[in-house]
Amino acid sequence: MNPEENIARLRRIPRFKLTFIQPFAVALVSAIFIVLITTMGLIDMRRSERMLIGFIEDQGRRMIGVVEKLTEENLKNMIMASQKTAGSASLSLKEPILSPDALLTGKIIAMGREIDEHWKKEHISGSYISQFARENNLWLVAVLNARGDVIFQSRLVADKLSADAGEGKKIKRSAAELIKGLNTLNRQKKIGFIAMSRKDKSGTIVLALDRESMRYWGIRVSVERAIEKLGEGQGLLYLSIKDKKGNTLGGIGDISEEGAIDVLPTKGVFPGVIRFTSRKTSRGESSVQEIVSPFYIGKEAAGVVLLGIERGNTDRILSENRKNVYMFLAFVITITMLSLWLLYHNQNRHLARVVEMTRQLEKAERLSSLGMLAAGVAHEIRNPLNAISMASQRLKREFSPYELEKKREFDAIAMVIRDEIRRLNAIIEEFITFSKSRRLELRENAVQDVLQKIVNLVSAEALEKGVNIRTDWQDDPVVIPMDMDKLQQALLNFVKNAVESISGSGDVTLAIRKEEKNLVKIVITDTGCGLTSEEMERIFNPEYTTKEKGLGLGLSLAHEIIRGHGGEILVKSQKGKGTVFEIFLPVERLTDKVATT
Repeated sequence: MNPEENIARLRRIPRFKLTFIQPFAVALVSAIFIVLITTMGLIDMRRSERMLIGFIEDQGRRMIGVVEKLTEENLKNMIMASQKTAGSASLSLKEPILSPDALLTGKIIAMGREIDEHWKKEHISGSYISQFARENNLWLVAVLNARGDVIFQSRLVADKLSADAGEGKKIKRSAAELIKGLNTLNRQKKIGFIAMSRKDKSGTIVLALDRESMRYWGIRVSVERAIEKLGEGQGLLYLSIKDKKGNTLGGIGDISEEGAIDVLPTKGVFPGVIRFTSRKTSRGESSVQEIVSPFYIGKEAAGVVLLGIERGNTDRILSENRKNVYMFLAFVITITMLSLWLLYHNQNRHLARVVEMTRQLEKAERLSSLGMLAAGVAHEIRNPLNAISMASQRLKREFSPYELEKKREFDAIAMVIRDEIRRLNAIIEEFITFSKSRRLELRENAVQDVLQKIVNLVSAEALEKGVNIRTDWQDDPVVIPMDMDKLQQALLNFVKNAVESISGSGDVTLAIRKEEKNLVKIVITDTGCGLTSEEMERIFNPEYTTKEKGLGLGLSLAHEIIRGHGGEILVKSQKGKGTVFEIFLPVERLTDKVATT
C-alpha cells in the first residue's frame, strides 16, 4: 500500500468523525424544531387572517343585504304608486314633481332638462338624440318645435304602430300624430311617456319608456335611494351595482375603471356558479377587501355588486401577528445558532491541536522520506558534478580562444558553468536539510547583478519556447543586503515558473522599482495561463504543485528565502491573462550580520 494513501486516509477520517457528526446531529434536530415552529406560526397567521377576512366579508354581506331589502321596498312602493297614477304626463321643465312615483319622474325630468341645455347651446342633432336614448335606456326621445312639428326623434313611432295595425303606414311628423301614437301605445300598456314643454314655449321634449326601460329605471331609482339611506361609513370605500347588461344601477365612492366590476367574473355570478367572491387589492395608499356578489331583487339575480371595505385595522392586526411570529422565530434561530457555534467552537478548540499534530506528522514523514532519498542520491550526483567542474576548468585553461571578443564570451560561459555547478552542490545540501533551519549570510550586492545572471541562465531555454525575456531597470545599481546565492535561487524559481506557464509565444518581464519606506520591489510579469483564486492560496504550500513531475518545493523554498530576507510577496493573477509576482525587499539589514529563515 502506498504510504501517501495512508496519510491521506488518516487525515480524512478524524476530520469527518470528530468535526461534523455531532454539530450535524444538533443542527438537524434544531432545523426540525425551527421548521415545526415556523409551520405552527404560519398556520396561526393564516387562521387569524381567515377569521378577520371572514369578519369583513360578513360585514359586506350585511351591507349588500340592507341595500337589497331597501331596493325591494322602494320598488314595491313605486309599483303601487304607478298603478294609481299611470300613463302619460305633460309637465313644464320648471314645475315641481308631485306625482307618487316622484323619484322616477324626477329622473326623467332631469334627463329632459339635460336635453334642453344642449338645445339652448344648439348642440342638438338627430345623432345626439339617438345616442342619448341608447345611453339612458329610453324607448323614445323626441324633440318638437313651437309649431308642433317633430324635429328629431330616436325612433319612428309609426313603425311600432304599423307592426301592430298592419304595414303601409306613413311616418308621422306632427306633434298631434306623435302624441296620438304614444297614447295608443300607452292605453295598450306597452309604454309610458312624459311630454315636457320648454319655459319659453319654443318647443316640447318627449321621453317614453317601454316595459324594459321602465323596469331598468325603476330598479335604478330604487337602488340609488337605497344606497342614499345606507350612506357611507363602517369602513365602506366604494359600492357599485350593475345589471346583467353592464348598465350602472347606482354607486358611491371613487371606483377606477381598471379595478372595478368590469374585470371581475360577472358572467359566472348571475347563473349562480360564483355566488360570492372576495379579494385583497389596493386603491392608492389604502388596502381594500373587494367583494363581488349577486344582487337579488326578490329571488331573481338582477345585477352584481362590487363593494370595497377598508382593511386598515385588519392589516395592522395581521402585521402585528406576523411581527410577533417572526421575532419569536428569530429568537429561536439565534439561540440555536449560538448553541451550534458554542458546540463547534468548543469541540474544534480541542480538535485543532489534533489536526495540527497530524499535519506535523505528515510533514515530518514526507521530509524524512525526502531526506532519506536525498541522502541516497547525493553521492551519485556529486561525482558527475565534480567531473563537470574539473572539465570546465580544463576547458577554460587549455581551450580558451585567442581572439579577445570570443575569449570574453568563452570566459563568461565557463564562469556560468562553474557558478551553477557550485550552486547545484549547495542546492543538494539544502534539499537534504530542508526541514532544518537555514541561516542567510547577508552581504551588500546589486539586485541588477542577480537578475542579469538569471536572464543569462534562462534566455536560451526561453527562446527555444518562443518566450521573450524583457528587462526594465536603470543603470544605477540598487544595492541591498542579501544572500546572493539563495536570493538568486528564489528569483530563478519565480522566473522559471513564469516561462513554463506560457504555452507558445509570450513575454516575461523583470523590473526593479524603488518603493517608499526603504523597500525595493522586484516585479516578475508573465503573459501565461494565470492562476485561479484557489491556486493562489496554495502555491506556496510545500505539498502543492501543478506539474506532473514536480515536488512542490520550488515556490515554497523561494517563499522561505524571501521571508528570511525580511521581504514580502504579493501575487496578482487572472485566469488566462497572466500573473504578476511583486517581491518587496528591505534596503537595510534586519540584523547586523545574519538573518534566519
